[in-house]
Amino acid sequence: MPEHITKAAIEAAYERIAGRVRRTPVTALDGQAVGHDRDLVLKLECLQHAGSFKPRGAFNSLLGAEVPEAGVVAASGGNHGAAVAYAASTLGHPAHIFVPEIASPAKINLIRSCGAEMHVTGARYADALAASEEYQAASGAMTIHAYNQVSTLEGQGTLGLELEDQAPDLDTVLIAVGGGGFIGGVASWYEGRVKIVGVEPETSRCLHAALEAGTPVPVSPEGVAADSLGASSAGDIMFPIAQRYVDHVALVSDEAITATQRWCWLNLRLASEPGGAAALAALLHGAYTPAPGERVGVVMCGGNVDLSKLTDICA
Repeated sequence: MPEHITKAAIEAAYERIAGRVRRTPVTALDGQAVGHDRDLVLKLECLQHAGSFKPRGAFNSLLGAEVPEAGVVAASGGNHGAAVAYAASTLGHPAHIFVPEIASPAKINLIRSCGAEMHVTGARYADALAASEEYQAASGAMTIHAYNQVSTLEGQGTLGLELEDQAPDLDTVLIAVGGGGFIGGVASWYEGRVKIVGVEPETSRCLHAALEAGTPVPVSPEGVAADSLGASSAGDIMFPIAQRYVDHVALVSDEAITATQRWCWLNLRLASEPGGAAALAALLHGAYTPAPGERVGVVMCGGNVDLSKLTDICA
């Protein structure tokens, strides 16, 4: 594991961002919902500022650096852009956010509401990233990468610190994976003390493909969660962390994700975007089966869903 993603660095990030992010709640879910003999622990990070876990990394990056007059620039499927826009606005910095055409209207509107300059370009995240890099080179703005930056991983790792304090007896934590900054940060915190299981859509499986190949490889992300879990390759920084500390990656279908969104609303009154429902979908639809007595935590990582789509799903 790279020495620069340490527990001490995550603890420092937690202190740095205190008061800027919410300590999101955990709640128990009857294990019978997934045919299990123990209650599950749901970490409701969908209730975080800007609707996902991403402000942890955004604030850590901004508060730990000298931001130039040109401000910050970020590429995102939506959630990272919203987090950077929110954090930059809170701290008084201009922000330019590049998102692909697949970004949902809910996320685009959220980014704009934070006062960021929006750039919708290209079909996929990789296209938005390339455009953001061109802007950075011309403007001198500070880049905050969604998942392949040390400060991002250290900030996302603070969720692990927080979850261990709230639920210290967990055996396993399920985390949805996009580019891997989130699972890389959380796995760096736990350092093997719990089993970390990644969850990816069958249609967007960059970490699954990387672990099979032994190195990050390009994939073509598609499907209902592509705007949040649609990275075209796993991050270089997180990959050795995943090799060491991620037990495996479970794959879920788009149909399972959509069904879980519906289940969350009807049973929990919890509005979840597709990427935010993916980890729970692994339990509800059999991609991950806990052992008897296993204490499982599930991170509900994003709630930026278009309400009209959620209404259609739940009709």
